[in-house]
Amino acid sequence: MAVQWLLICYVLVTLLVVVSFLCGQWPIFQGTFIERMHFFLTFGAYDYFLRFVGAVFGSKCSNAVLSVEYYCCDRPNPILQILYFGIIGITYYFIVKSSFAYIPGYYLSEIHRYTSLLAVAVGILLFLLTSFSDPGTINSDNVSQYLFAYPYDNIIYAEKECSTCKIQKPARSKHCSICDRCVARFDHHCGWMNNCIGERNTRYFMAFLLWHFLLCLYGTVAIGLVLVGRIKELRVLYILTVYYGIENSFLGLAPHIAQWLLGSHHTLILLAVFLAIVGMLLSGFFGYHAKLCLSNTTTNETFKWQEYMSWQRKLNEAKASAAALRASISGMSDRKPLLSKWRAFLRRSPLEDVEVVQNNVYDKGFIHNVLEVVYPLSSRPSFTRTKLKPT
Repeated sequence: MAVQWLLICYVLVTLLVVVSFLCGQWPIFQGTFIERMHFFLTFGAYDYFLRFVGAVFGSKCSNAVLSVEYYCCDRPNPILQILYFGIIGITYYFIVKSSFAYIPGYYLSEIHRYTSLLAVAVGILLFLLTSFSDPGTINSDNVSQYLFAYPYDNIIYAEKECSTCKIQKPARSKHCSICDRCVARFDHHCGWMNNCIGERNTRYFMAFLLWHFLLCLYGTVAIGLVLVGRIKELRVLYILTVYYGIENSFLGLAPHIAQWLLGSHHTLILLAVFLAIVGMLLSGFFGYHAKLCLSNTTTNETFKWQEYMSWQRKLNEAKASAAALRASISGMSDRKPLLSKWRAFLRRSPLEDVEVVQNNVYDKGFIHNVLEVVYPLSSRPSFTRTKLKPT
């Protein structure tokens, strides 16, 4: 029973941490324990740790911690890449050790011993491609081509020079402070890849997310089939109903089967839960980035659009408020009949009519947007033939 309760606690704590970390800032969790847990995980724990180190060991140790933070968070480093290989290697080791003894089995043939290895190898290949491919570095040799490929929309992008690289910044580009380079069609800097995600490697990044989601789904389903196969092979249902007199129904058998699985195959259940949770996270990330790709938008641009829309909305509200004030003053001078209190209360505010439209000039339709990710502009022959005159 100790192992079973340990597994239940493991699942509940894992779900609590994942939901708190990823969703704790959502309005639905405002003022709840989930929001406080999110604050603790993202800021509070590290802040308390830093204070503790400073109080106990002095400023030198706290400065050392800050130096480690700077190296881990603000400089290129392979820490998360090593962690990725560790997670992949350890997970696959436990899968081989705990499930390969039952393959071939009732539902799975021997080929899954080799397809699982092939699937992991493809995932590692996509990881390496994303990590070590050029994201679309902009330099003095290709800046004119990128300026032609990505014109300014004069909304969120305007002509300006990169203060660090000392070259003109094409639209949709950004200077990454971690990699210290300008990247075309910049999306974000990915710590797991130790690389920027940009114009030239977004396709590899998307393939990485999709493949690892499918890999987790494959692993979860395969482990589930192994467990169901063991129930069939050992005739667990027959033993429970005939020898123990358990009612032959789902509600009657489910608790006993779950108890048997937790006692006999707890490692496989832990692996299945882990793969299912990681798979759900990866599906969310892939869905988010797929939506961006379909509208030809980047993560960096979503923040730019949010800032622009917020500023534009405030500006329009100010204009609407000024117009309403002028109309009110002119109405007082014209001595129009007064509205009843109820009509004045229910009258629509001019501020409610304020509407801000996002005009994304880079969104050129579903097919074009997908092609731009799969076949980047800088990979096309027309890109190298384009040369703008320096300004």
